[in-house]
Amino acid sequence: MITAEESRKITLNGVWKQNPGVVQILGMCPTLAMTSTVVNGVSLGVATALVMLVSGMAVASLRQYVPNELRNPVYILIIAALVTVLDLLMNAYLRDLYLVLGIFIPLITTNCIVLARAEAFASKNGVLQSGLDGLMMGIGATVVLAVLGAAREVLGKGTLFAGLDLVLGPQAAHWILHIVPPEYNYQFLLAILPPGAFIGFGFLVAGKAWLDKRASAPEASCATGHAKG
Repeated sequence: MITAEESRKITLNGVWKQNPGVVQILGMCPTLAMTSTVVNGVSLGVATALVMLVSGMAVASLRQYVPNELRNPVYILIIAALVTVLDLLMNAYLRDLYLVLGIFIPLITTNCIVLARAEAFASKNGVLQSGLDGLMMGIGATVVLAVLGAAREVLGKGTLFAGLDLVLGPQAAHWILHIVPPEYNYQFLLAILPPGAFIGFGFLVAGKAWLDKRASAPEASCATGHAKG
């Protein structure tokens, strides 16, 4: 069983305190490569979160039967099997999105976020805790991908939710939000190209650090006040 306090701690760690994107700085390659639009970023993030959820539970359930010296190879095989299933399902049912995400679906196997949580958490904790940890870490990574993708899409193309039809079908092609009217033919190449991804990611990391520092400032002030009193 998993307690409410455990759930709260795991959720907070995955989404904020130990966010794999802006705190642990893991999975940089997909973060920078697939965030040209919010749809691409969120789609890859959700796929990664699903793999982390199932792989965390699988590793936790098998950890007692895996020799210590074979730990990493076995974990990689488990993750690879799950990614293969996901790859085939997306190819069958989300073909257009699958073609856009391309090699980054199979590369979830080698994503250091997935293997890191299998090694650092799932190999030492219960099945439910490991599943929740994998899911929350995946959601934390997805939030980073979504924010960076949205910022780059708005600044680079003046749109939001471009490519939503890849996920929801042709009817969603008209759901694109045009922040800048289409007749202006707006485009800001720096935001679309890789340098824009690096700059945007740097702002996210700095913003997270600033918010943490700001949140801890009142606590430090209170502690100083009590000491003087």
